[in-house]
Amino acid sequence: MSRHWVNAAIAALEADFQRSADTHLIRLDLPAYPGIPLYFKDESSHPTGSLKHRLARSLFLYALCNGWLREGQTVIEASSGSTAVSEAYFARLIGLPFIAVMPDTTSREKVARIEFYGGRCHMIEGADVSAASRALAAELGGHFMDQFTYAERATDWRGNNNIAESIFQQLRLEPHPCPRWIVVSAGTGGTAATIGRYIRYQPARNACTRLAVVDPEHSVFFDAFKDRKRCHRLDRGSRIEGIGRPIVEPSFLPDTIDRMIKVPDALSLAAMRALEGLLGRKVGGSTGTNFVGALQVMGEMKAKGETGAVVTLICDGGERYLDTYYDDAWLAVQGLAPSAAQQELIAAALGGASLARALELRDAG
Repeated sequence: MSRHWVNAAIAALEADFQRSADTHLIRLDLPAYPGIPLYFKDESSHPTGSLKHRLARSLFLYALCNGWLREGQTVIEASSGSTAVSEAYFARLIGLPFIAVMPDTTSREKVARIEFYGGRCHMIEGADVSAASRALAAELGGHFMDQFTYAERATDWRGNNNIAESIFQQLRLEPHPCPRWIVVSAGTGGTAATIGRYIRYQPARNACTRLAVVDPEHSVFFDAFKDRKRCHRLDRGSRIEGIGRPIVEPSFLPDTIDRMIKVPDALSLAAMRALEGLLGRKVGGSTGTNFVGALQVMGEMKAKGETGAVVTLICDGGERYLDTYYDDAWLAVQGLAPSAAQQELIAAALGGASLARALELRDAG
């Protein structure tokens, strides 16, 4: 392996990091929740448009420093879209070919973004993208990046500008610098693991902040958290792209999480639509799932007379989903159109009502 090439590749990744400013922390004050400001960490402002930009950079650095990547080698990743978009960007940056193995239901916009960065898309039926990626890597002599295994260990959870450190730094001058809750969704589980570990790393943070993870339909993470068993399996994948998995991935670490909330997909999309009106911009479906979880914990805090900040994430922008989540005809065909009752439920939650009457909204902690 050429040490010169590895050094140059790492230097290119570090230079990209220096060019990228931190993502914004957007404050949203909902009148129905006095003393409980809601903050959105806007990960859509990364160069590749999503939370996965951080992960992709970490995965490339991890693979390079472990000696797993060589000059000219094809990088292969199992991804429903956003991680592949970001990895295609970094592969092009250091001059490596890239192939994304993804379900054939992935949005056309994400496929177009991967191809824009010079990547290729290998579409499969079903949800077992990891097995297909391993087979393709073996066939081509490529490197399978394997985000679902390495997401929780590729990022330095103690600091080094990870997402958790960034959130706490940006809250320093706010009325509540130590948030009561951070609410995130899980795709690999890596972001949740990083935040959960970072919270526990210092006693002051561990005393005030708790981590809630939201899970969509057709995902096993909630059940794995509830019974601490890793044997759960489903025969289909999540309809909310980028989050939820049909198997318990190695990067999902339930003991770093304080509670989990199971969110119906149509409720996520109702919240996504509502959030567009509050922020003046379109966001992705997983951000709607995050918003439901945030409203749940905010409602509980209000009922108990508690104050404090709640933080969640804008995972990516809604422009990637114009032909899916923002297309009423597509939603109707998929059986995902939010019902009037679900839309009313979100409206009531924005007015301060509890989400507890959503019987599908399961909670464990």
